[in-house]
Amino acid sequence: MKPMAMAILIAGLVLGPAVAAISDARMELVDLRSGKTVRLAANDQLFDGYRIVLVGESHTAESHHQAQLAVIQRLVAAGRKVAVGMEMFRRDSQPSLDAWVAGELDESAFEAVYWDNWNYPWQLYQPILDYARQNRLDLVGLNVPRGVTRQVAREGFASLSQQERQDLPFVTCDVSEDYMNYIRQAYGAHGHGQMNFTHFCEAQLVWDKAMAANALRFLEDHPSHVIVVLAGSGHVRKGGIPAQLRKMSSLKHLVILPEVPGALDREFLDHDDADYLIRGF
Repeated sequence: MKPMAMAILIAGLVLGPAVAAISDARMELVDLRSGKTVRLAANDQLFDGYRIVLVGESHTAESHHQAQLAVIQRLVAAGRKVAVGMEMFRRDSQPSLDAWVAGELDESAFEAVYWDNWNYPWQLYQPILDYARQNRLDLVGLNVPRGVTRQVAREGFASLSQQERQDLPFVTCDVSEDYMNYIRQAYGAHGHGQMNFTHFCEAQLVWDKAMAANALRFLEDHPSHVIVVLAGSGHVRKGGIPAQLRKMSSLKHLVILPEVPGALDREFLDHDDADYLIRGF
C-alpha cells in the first residue's frame, strides 16, 4: 500500500457522512487483480466458495455502511445463510445481539447496548441492524473489552491475567513488512511517542487476531453459514484480519474496501491490499 493510502487509514477515514444513497443495482466492484469492473447486482456467483467476506468502512461515512448492507443483501438474495460479524460489538455482548435478532429487545434497550459498545452515531448502523433483525440474520460480536486493548497498549500482551486473556490467541508483534509500516505510521500519527512501540503493535494485533478468531469460532459452530465481517478499512485490509485468518484457517475469504478517491482508489490500492474496491456510491 502506498503512503497516502496508509495515512488515510491511520486517520480512520474520518471524512464526514456521505449523503448519496447507494443501491445494489448501481454498485460496482473493481477487481484489483484484473482491473475489470462488475456490477454487484449482476453477479450472484461473485461470493461462491467464500465462507468469510470482509467489507471495510470509514466509521463516519454513511455510504460505506450502505455498501456493506448491499453486500449482505446480495448474499441473502443468492440464497446463502448469512451472519454479520461486527467490530462494533464485543464478544461479551453476544446475548444482547441474540436477543435483538430474536425480537426480545426493543430498540431503546438495544440502542443502549450499542452505545455501551461503540461511539459513532447509531443511525449509521441502524439499517444493517434492523435488516439483520427483520431477516433473522445472526449478529456476531467480534471485539474484545476495551480494557484489554488498553492494558496491552500500556504494558504488553504478557501483562494480561489468565482471566483477561480468556480464549484470546497468543499475540506477538509479528506481521508483514507492509503492515508493520502501517502500524509504525499509526503509532506516530496518534501521538503515541511515549508508548512502547511493541506494546502498541501488540494492541493492534489483539484487535485483528481476536476478530479473526471470533469469526472462525462462529463458522465452526455454523458450518453452512457465510459471515460478513464489518470493520474499519485498516483492519479489513489484507495485512490485518485476513492475515490472521490465513494463519488460523484454510477457509476462503474475500476482502472488499470502499473507494475513497485520491486515497483508497486504483492509484493507491492493489491486490495485496484487497480483492475488490467498491464504486458507485
